[in-house]
Amino acid sequence: MSSRGMLKTPLGQISILLILAGLFGGGGAGYGLSNLVVQLAALAILAMSYEAVRSFFASAPRAMIALVLAALALPLIQLVPLPAAIWSGLPGRQLVAEAYGFAGGHTWSALTVSQARTFVAFIGLIAPFTVIALGWSLDCEKRQRIMAVLIGLGMLNLVPGIAEALGTDGLSLLYPASAKPGIMFGLFANRNSTGLFLDCCLLLLVALPVAKRTALGTLGKLLVAILLTLGVFLTQSRSSIALLILPASLAAAKAITGYAKTSTFTFATISRAFVAAGLASVVLIGLIPMLGETRLGTIADRFEQGDGQRSLIWEDARFAAQRYWPVGSGMGTFDEVFQVDESLEYISPRRAGRAHNDYIELAIEAGGFGLAVVLGWVAWIVFAAWRAVLTPQRWTALAGAGILVAMALQSTLDFPLRNQTMLCLAAFALLLIAPPRKLEPVSNGEPTS
Repeated sequence: MSSRGMLKTPLGQISILLILAGLFGGGGAGYGLSNLVVQLAALAILAMSYEAVRSFFASAPRAMIALVLAALALPLIQLVPLPAAIWSGLPGRQLVAEAYGFAGGHTWSALTVSQARTFVAFIGLIAPFTVIALGWSLDCEKRQRIMAVLIGLGMLNLVPGIAEALGTDGLSLLYPASAKPGIMFGLFANRNSTGLFLDCCLLLLVALPVAKRTALGTLGKLLVAILLTLGVFLTQSRSSIALLILPASLAAAKAITGYAKTSTFTFATISRAFVAAGLASVVLIGLIPMLGETRLGTIADRFEQGDGQRSLIWEDARFAAQRYWPVGSGMGTFDEVFQVDESLEYISPRRAGRAHNDYIELAIEAGGFGLAVVLGWVAWIVFAAWRAVLTPQRWTALAGAGILVAMALQSTLDFPLRNQTMLCLAAFALLLIAPPRKLEPVSNGEPTS
């Protein structure tokens, strides 16, 4: 198939979207123009892919479709105008109602306290929805090719990232607002997101089968794993370093399973294993000086530190969640409403910006309905992953489940799903654990399989 024809298939379109998300979508809500590149690309792809989207809604599991629609509907429902008598009586709207009163009287208003912020939150869901809708029509082989694209993006993070880590000014090359000397940001504005993305790439790398089981192919895969692991340490993200246990566990499980199946250990097999381990050790020893004694000490010191100001933010954030419970303040409005409930003794020159716990932040912004959607996704993921591990695609399914577990764990300390890159990666992880489609894949009216 020609390159032009490739761009008209779901495989080519999703690959392009993920590459654009990886290059431009790592900055979060503060970088609207960069996000717009990803969102416009997603809209253009959706406009060209009616049949693929129709196939998703026709053949995907009903529970998955319901959860996708619920996630899309959440910010839209918050944008529906309500009479003053209704919205002014909602929890936490007293200050807004008083402001309208000073301005000349009550009027119709949406449930959210900031319609612009909530609309931006809805627009941010277009790209991950595109990944799910089009990716549903891909078979296992094509999904593995997308896994390779994502691993390539992980390696691409090392290009600016290593330069940042070795530099002295502490500025991210793409997002200068981030300033931490010796820290690797790569293609993200948040080092925690960088580290988490590399963790996820390691999970995909472990699950990705080698085209030909040769010593060179195995060694190449091992070298990529070492470089990605080094990148995680260069971010100095404590949560990301701790989450390395997930790809390590998956690799160990896959190795043990493979050896158990063969049940024979030839001299050649053992020799190749020792050679690969020796070469990997040489490469790792050669790369360790890039960390340096000082940087290794800094990483160790970070694990001895507490949670900084997170616990103080969480205390005030929980109070804010109670103020707006159970309807929420509106998606994307945390920074707008948190200032009201921030304790004077906790105020610092820096703004909190985020709750640094996505579950608390979601409780503030989406209330009970938002948490119910999350619980629905958790139940579906557990059920789908349990079924998927019994299929021949168990390793890719376990990688997808590992990605979602890693995101869920880091969400207790940070906000990994608040940028386009990680949202698209989460959407693809859902595809890896989804059950096989019922219908043949379609693209532009023609089968793709």
